[in-house]
This record gives sequence, structure tokens and C-alpha cells, in this order.
Amino acid sequence: MRILIFTPYIGTNYGGIGKAVEGIAGGLASQDIDVNVVTTDANNLEKITIPLNRWIDENNYKICYFSCWHKNDFVWSWQLINWLMRHLQDYDLVHTHTVFSPIVSLVNYLCNIKRIPYAMTPHGMLEPWALSYKAWKKRLYYNHLEQKLLQKANAIHVIADLEAKNVKSLGFQHLVTVNNGIYCHEFLTLPDVNIFYQEFPTTQNKQIILFLGRIDPKKGLDLLATAFAQVYRKFPQTHLVIAGPNSIGYLTTVQNYFETLGCLDAVTFTGMLTGELKYAALAAASLYVAPSYSEGFSISILEGMAAGKPCIITTGCNFPEAAHAEAAYVVDINADAIESALLECLSYPEQAQKTGARARELIMQNYTWESAGQKLVEVYKKILHQSLSVSEYNSYVSSSNTH
Repeated sequence: MRILIFTPYIGTNYGGIGKAVEGIAGGLASQDIDVNVVTTDANNLEKITIPLNRWIDENNYKICYFSCWHKNDFVWSWQLINWLMRHLQDYDLVHTHTVFSPIVSLVNYLCNIKRIPYAMTPHGMLEPWALSYKAWKKRLYYNHLEQKLLQKANAIHVIADLEAKNVKSLGFQHLVTVNNGIYCHEFLTLPDVNIFYQEFPTTQNKQIILFLGRIDPKKGLDLLATAFAQVYRKFPQTHLVIAGPNSIGYLTTVQNYFETLGCLDAVTFTGMLTGELKYAALAAASLYVAPSYSEGFSISILEGMAAGKPCIITTGCNFPEAAHAEAAYVVDINADAIESALLECLSYPEQAQKTGARARELIMQNYTWESAGQKLVEVYKKILHQSLSVSEYNSYVSSSNTH
């Protein structure tokens, strides 16, 4: 079985989609599947510095980058399109990532006219909040193009049960739910915390609350500012670390939230953290917080939980299973609820640590890329045998999410 994964971008400045694509590719490769990934050198406001137009070995799969023109998340590459026109039929199935992207729509259209099976992963972009953001543009694009391509896809791969429910409400039935994951070996031993303190010395001897994600309106940093301002007054040893790229120029707005509330001095903006420094930040953190209005299924949350941290996440993060397992504090999407959970964790640290231990166990046992790869292989096999009826899709959705 030869699988082609297509994503318009994989750069870290775009947040979780790139990590998810890499994880899925690695998970499929762990099942002895022949996987190729094609993408561009776009990285939001920057470019990835990497060899172009040649295959690079990466974690048992191959990836090829093509030069592109891009502005933020709009990406176009004639080189990549020419390559696809010549090579799409070399693959048994194509798996595309993200929606509301013209180049992705073109790939899905080419698969359709060439009769190549294709699966689509929206990555939370069909969630109610996401659809309401820049709504008129999305409505126009959806009504004239995206809806038809979604209907003709052999499968729509969603990454959370709540996302499946929301996508079904749009009238689609051919859904499969396979969650994002982590690689367990990356969390067996976290780095020395001093690696993080040496880079950001003002955080030393503080009780760190860690936010790990893009600086973006949907991430709820306005809510976090209001909540943290109250928490900081009661626990002055707390320090908020906001670790993530300023991908759309939203940083100044976020800094103003904290400055207006009088707690900017207790906040460190680190920019994007990767590799050992990111894991050292997780090691140094006392708490992890994700105040999002909307998520697909956040890999950063899985990382915070896999690191054994007490995690405060909102219902917009699409992870009710964490609440059912008492493995995270899942709260409503408002500042008061986030504040209350933070105060509870800080007031009762032993209880919070037990929640973190349950979180680690839940993720290590149920949310790995190897498991995701295994489930996706079964989906691909059914598609290729033309036996994945609507009833089988619905049955698979249920079985694939039984932990």
C-alpha cells in the first residue's frame, strides 16, 4: 500500500497541523506502510530553510518540500502542482490535510477526476467557532467548492468525538474518528529544568503556569489574562509562560491584555519552543493551561498531560474523555471558570498532582501515534476494498474510540 500525504504547510509556525501530519506519517510508517509526504517551504511569515525538490528520509517515511508563494496560510506552488499532476497515480490513496485552502481543494479535485481514493482531515476547521471566524469568506468557499469535495471524499478523518458530531451536523456521514497522539519515548524522561531556567532566568524559583500554543484569537488568551490577573494577586509566586509563535501578529494585543490588568511583569513570552527546550519547559511547569475557544484535538494538550502536569483545559478543546477519566480540569469557556480551576490546583497541590498522574497514564495508554497509524491503516484498507459503507463508517467511529 502506497500512501501520499499532502499538506500545504508543515512549518512549526502554523501550530499543530504540521505536528499532526508528522505524527500520522510516522504512525503509518510504524505499520510498515510506504508513506510519502509532499508539502511546501511555507512557514507563515517565514520560509523553512531546507533542501527542495528531493526526498528526505524522516522517521521511516519520506518527505519532499517544494518552493511556494504564500501569505500567512494561503499557499500556492506551481512546482508542487506539476509534480502532483505527474505522480498522483503512483499512489493507492491520497490523504489531504486542512480545508479552505485552494491548493488542497485542487489536490482533492485531481484525485476525484483521476479516480484516486482520497481522505480529508479538516483539523477542527469545520468546528462552529472556526466557521464563525471570517465567516462570510468561509461560507462562500464552502458553498461553492469545499462542501462538494468533502461529499466526494472516501473518508473525512476527524480527530475527536465532538468534532465528529459537529461535522455530522453539516450533513456528512462518511466519518472516521482517529485521535492525534504522542510518541511515548519522548516523555519517559524529561530534560533538566535548568535548561529552561538558563534561557529564561526570570522564571526561576517561580510556580510556572505554562501555555503552549500559537498566539492566536481562538486560543483564549484574553480569557487567560483575566483569570491569571486574579490568580497572581492571590499567589504572587506564580509566573505565566506563554510559549508559542506570533503567527499572525497578535502578540501586541495579547501583551496589552496583561498590561491593562497589571500583571505583565509576571508573564514571559518565549516565542516558539522546540526540541529539548520545549520539554524542559514542560518539566519546569507546575500547571498547564489551554483556555481555547476552539480546538480540533490539541497535540500540545496531549504533551502537557503526557508530561504528568495538572492540565486546565476548556470544553472547546474537544477532550471530554479527560474529564471522564478525572485526568484534567475541563472547564467552561470563560475567565471565571479558568480562574477557579487554577486556584483549585494551586490551593490543593497534592490533589492536582494526582490528576497529573492520571493524565500521564491516560495518554500513554490510549493516545499514541502508533495506535493512530494502526487505525488509519484499517480505514485505508476498507476504502481500497470499496467496502466502507456509511454503516461501517459509523461502526468504525464507535469502535475506534473505545479505550
